[in-house]
Amino acid sequence: MSDVKMSVIVPVFNEQDYISSTLDSIFNQNFNDYEIIVIDDGSTDDTLKIIEEKFIDSSIAHKIIHQENSGVSAARNRGISEASGEYIVFVDGDDYLLTNHLSQLYNPDYDFSLIQMIKKDNEKLSSPHIYDVDEIKAKDFIKLELDMKVPFNFVQLSYRTDIIKKHGLKFREDVSYGEDSDFALRALILGNSIKISNEITYYYIQHQESLINTSKLKRFDFIPVLEDLAQYFRELSHPDLVRLIYTSRIPRAIFGNMNYFFYNDYDYGEVIEKMKELDLFNKLSNFKGDKKFELKIKLFLLNPKLYYILWKKFKNSI
Repeated sequence: MSDVKMSVIVPVFNEQDYISSTLDSIFNQNFNDYEIIVIDDGSTDDTLKIIEEKFIDSSIAHKIIHQENSGVSAARNRGISEASGEYIVFVDGDDYLLTNHLSQLYNPDYDFSLIQMIKKDNEKLSSPHIYDVDEIKAKDFIKLELDMKVPFNFVQLSYRTDIIKKHGLKFREDVSYGEDSDFALRALILGNSIKISNEITYYYIQHQESLINTSKLKRFDFIPVLEDLAQYFRELSHPDLVRLIYTSRIPRAIFGNMNYFFYNDYDYGEVIEKMKELDLFNKLSNFKGDKKFELKIKLFLLNPKLYYILWKKFKNSI
C-alpha cells in the first residue's frame, strides 16, 4: 500500500457535458494525498478527450483508464483493482463535491465514514438526514437501512481498502439496479464502526435522461439481489439481518417500486404481470413492521385494481 490516503474512483460513460465540473470539484478538495482513478467505459462522445485535457496541468496523482463498454459496475471494479489508497471513495461522473468532501471522509480510526448527500433536480434540492450521533456500529447502520429508516446512497461512504480487497468485494456486473446498495451492505458487515458527519458534501445531480434510463420494470430485479444478500448474511451468521431483508427491505422495495411505476404512468397490466412473474405478491405479504405501511400492503393485496385506481386519484395520500 502506498502513502495515498484516498482513492477517488470515477466511472464515466458519455459524460462530456458534466465531467469537467465533476473533475474540478475533485481537484478543489481541501485535502492532500489522494489519487483520482477515472475509468472511461467506452464513451463515444468527447468525454475521454475532455478528461485527458483536464489532467494536463494537474499535479494530482491520477490514472486514466479506457475500456470497452462493459457497464458501470465493471468500471468501478476496474477502479477498485487499481486503487492504492487507504480508503476508496466513489464519485459518479456527472455529480460534484464540495471542497471538504474528502477531509470529512478521511477518519483513519474507522473502517467507514459517511457524509450527507443532496439530490439536485434542476433547482429542487432534497433534504439531508441529520444524525444525532457521530458514530455508529456498522451492523446497526445496516439494520436502519434494511428498515429504510435512513436515506442512503453508497457514494456517501468511504471504504477501507483493505476490507474491500481482502474479501474480494466487487460490484455485481450481472444486474443494473441495486448493485451499489448490495456492494455497500456487503462491505459494511465486514467492518466495525462508521464515523458520521452531518456535513453536506456530495451533490447527486438528477438529469432527465438518467431518470428515463432507470424508469424500467427491471427495477424489480433488485428483489433477487436482496435475496442473494440475505444468503450472504446467512453464511456470515447474521440471522437478524436475513429476517429484516425478508420482512422489511424486500416488501418495501416491491411496494416502493410499484408505486414508482404507477406514478410514472406505467401500464397497470404490465406492472401486475411482472409482479406475478417474480412472485412479488407473496413476498409483499411477508412484511412485518409499521402498521400504517402494513395496512397499505393489505389494501393492495385485497384488491390491486381498486388500489391502483385510488392511488392514481389520490397519489401518496393512500
